[in-house]
Amino acid sequence: MSKAAVKISLDLLRNPMCEQDQIFLESITALDTAMHRMDSVNQEKIMKYQRTVTEPLKKYSSVFASLNMAVKKRDQALQDYKCLQSKVERFEEKYKEKTGPNIVKLYQVREELQPAREEFEAREKQLLKEMPRLYQSRILYFQPIHEALIRTQVVYFTEMNRIFSELSDQIDQERLTDEQRERENEARLGELRALSIVASD
Repeated sequence: MSKAAVKISLDLLRNPMCEQDQIFLESITALDTAMHRMDSVNQEKIMKYQRTVTEPLKKYSSVFASLNMAVKKRDQALQDYKCLQSKVERFEEKYKEKTGPNIVKLYQVREELQPAREEFEAREKQLLKEMPRLYQSRILYFQPIHEALIRTQVVYFTEMNRIFSELSDQIDQERLTDEQRERENEARLGELRALSIVASD
């Protein structure tokens, strides 16, 4: 919007009416200066938003990639554990005879199960411990971002108020009220409508 306002003020400055009327030229020049100041303040606001809102939110969202990876690893560990557990159950069913080779095979399969269980339990324990901490920390993380957003808005709109108050003081030499301006504009429009070259409705 500020870029469009700057373009409008530049277009008005290039208008031939500015060459013909010094008061109009001064008014448009004041507008152009204010629009450039507004654009500068707007660019500064955007940079502050980047630093205090957008970048911290991107950093926060990067946490979820790690979290998703941890959940996937936990799910994979659970699948590995369940797979080996069902393998042990099949072997127990298959090798009910307590012969030497059967006992060795069953022992080997059970040995594979132990590390899989430990890995799953470690990953499960880590998630159960850290996910509540992540969930609880979200407010503490977002609070300063929210405050920065509000402070940036306050600074921006305070500066905009100052810029446009100064502009109003520069161009409003007559100090007319809105109603007086409306009556003045209607009177001038009436004069234009009274011209013979203007078609009547």
